[in-house]
Amino acid sequence: MCNYRYTLEPYKGMKTRYHCPNCNKKGVFTKYIDTQTMEYLNDIVGKCNRLVKCCYHYKPKQYFDDNNISFDTTIYPKVTPRVKPKPKPKTSFVDVDVMRKSTASKNPNYFIDYLASLWDLEIAIFLADKYNIGTSKLWQGATVFWQVDINSNVRSGKIMLYNASTGKRIKEPYNHINWAHKALKLDNFNLEQCYFGEHLLNEDTSKPVAIVESEKTAVIASIFLPEFIWLACGSVNNLNKAKTKVLNGRNVVLFPDLKCYNLWNDKIPTLSTLASFKISTLLKDKANELEREQGLDLADYLVKIQTR
Repeated sequence: MCNYRYTLEPYKGMKTRYHCPNCNKKGVFTKYIDTQTMEYLNDIVGKCNRLVKCCYHYKPKQYFDDNNISFDTTIYPKVTPRVKPKPKPKTSFVDVDVMRKSTASKNPNYFIDYLASLWDLEIAIFLADKYNIGTSKLWQGATVFWQVDINSNVRSGKIMLYNASTGKRIKEPYNHINWAHKALKLDNFNLEQCYFGEHLLNEDTSKPVAIVESEKTAVIASIFLPEFIWLACGSVNNLNKAKTKVLNGRNVVLFPDLKCYNLWNDKIPTLSTLASFKISTLLKDKANELEREQGLDLADYLVKIQTR
């Protein structure tokens, strides 16, 4: 295992995340620390976690070069008492009856309304049932994308609000996104996410799997390209080795958003070696310049084709 003199500060709550000096967003910037002194190098030396929209990453070596400072990477031995590592906390789950009540709700659900506008209400209800799409009272018309793992455990649900006409997320006057376990005020809840749609892997063990970033895209793509089991990782960084263990023995195709192609392509060697991974160039090959600037995702592309 490699040791580095300078490393990004480990996450210990939002107190360890700061304003990004580039995009000026709160709580998204991680600073580099000197592991010898346990002090920050400089307030601007670090990395923004908004990999697509900001991409700021000012590395220690660059900082030293820019300021004509000797770049010392030597690791000096320190005598520290051995501390027994804390056991990993157990994964928490939400009661399945809570999910069932949510999926049976008759309250407005703007995302399901949008699906009905693409096809009809029958298909929208079919998709909601297939993917455990529920309704939340947190906001009028809010949707819950329940994460149910391969063992039928409910990990939690991501609550989001959509525009029923456009299918776009509501981000003004603030980003309407939350977690079910937080809305339910479940104490000491240890969320360990799984892929959205992971429960579907049990339906056909030989069927190839497709992974996209957003839950909305997985749901929509499942109608256009039913030859795959469609999963969503929930965010660009949630495609990782830990969650990919459930895909051992499967053939998997990644469908990244346009701005994330290189990031996901570079991740393939770090994922499970017991599954076969490929990356789709569909959007990369078909998108025009405007669509590239907009960061088109697969759902946008498929719906555009349908409307044409």
